[in-house]
Amino acid sequence: MIEKGKISSFQLAIMMHPTILATALLILPSITAAKAERDMWISPVWGSFFGFLAVWIAYELHKHYPRETIIEYSKRIIGNIPGKIIGFLYLFLYLHINGIVIREYGEFISGNFLFQTPQMVILGSMTLVCAFAVRGGLETIARAAQHFVPIVILLWLTLVLFLIKDLDLTNMLPILEKGLKPSFLGAASPASWFSEYILIAFFLPYLSDQRKGLLWGNLSVLSVVFIMVLTNLTALCIFGEITADLSYPVMNAGKYVSIAKFFQHLESIVMALWVLGTFIKISVFYYALALGTAQWLKLSNYKPIVFPLGFLLILFARWSAPNLTELKSFLGTTSVFYLLSLQILLPALLLFITLVRKRVEQRKGLKDELKG
Repeated sequence: MIEKGKISSFQLAIMMHPTILATALLILPSITAAKAERDMWISPVWGSFFGFLAVWIAYELHKHYPRETIIEYSKRIIGNIPGKIIGFLYLFLYLHINGIVIREYGEFISGNFLFQTPQMVILGSMTLVCAFAVRGGLETIARAAQHFVPIVILLWLTLVLFLIKDLDLTNMLPILEKGLKPSFLGAASPASWFSEYILIAFFLPYLSDQRKGLLWGNLSVLSVVFIMVLTNLTALCIFGEITADLSYPVMNAGKYVSIAKFFQHLESIVMALWVLGTFIKISVFYYALALGTAQWLKLSNYKPIVFPLGFLLILFARWSAPNLTELKSFLGTTSVFYLLSLQILLPALLLFITLVRKRVEQRKGLKDELKG
């Protein structure tokens, strides 16, 4: 095994929390509001089923191949060449998606805080920091998540607490006025985010307590759906129908905070949430990309390719979309089919082939015993 480090199931759950949620916190409300309107707060609940499904698929595959990642056991399931193709698809997916995440980070920072700083400097500096984390190994990323994620959650809950006096619950009414259809349509983007839980297929072989992987994976999904629902509910109760027209509803919500004329305009809290969460998210995707590439190329160590992959990530970040509007359009439409196909349907197909093959082998073994 290339990775020698070990992490706990709890660390895996904490690590996956910002991996799914970091980018969703700022742009998810506007994307879901465009389709679900007043029922936008229900959409993450429907989307979470894909998170539970992704965790279950990854864990079931892990039970059959406990010491291998999805890059490795794909070849054992469907053959060397088809398995190599599937491995390449996953590597390209994580190169592309991580490039988009880095671009989202750059757009937010340059568009709201560092107006005069060239975006390439912002993209390059974050990628470089994440590269050092990835070279430090899986344990380094897990420990960073263990320290940062509680801070992120605490900051977010504090922001929501400060906004309670500004919430107008009548913006939620009437609930399900047009039936379940709008909330289902709004669930498309959350579903694609939740499908990223298939990433645990890269980390399950390195758990020190592998039997708890499924439990903590599901608990992580529950924590993410709770924050998503709370985020959408807060945005809806503050902005109502105009939520869909805002680029960063949470950022705008931070400007509403005013307590005793002392706590005001808490955009800095939103920035802290974004930077800390995005650092973990980029690092997790980056690590999976580096580890998977080394396994795909049959290298003995992934660390020499970390910086070259970082250069590719910056290129993909620049190429991913011409502007934020196009990026949000992609995340709300095409990316849904793109992510669900590669992160739900393809692993489900691998699991189906594995189960069928096992059943055939069991029947063959039974026949041989009867003949003997």
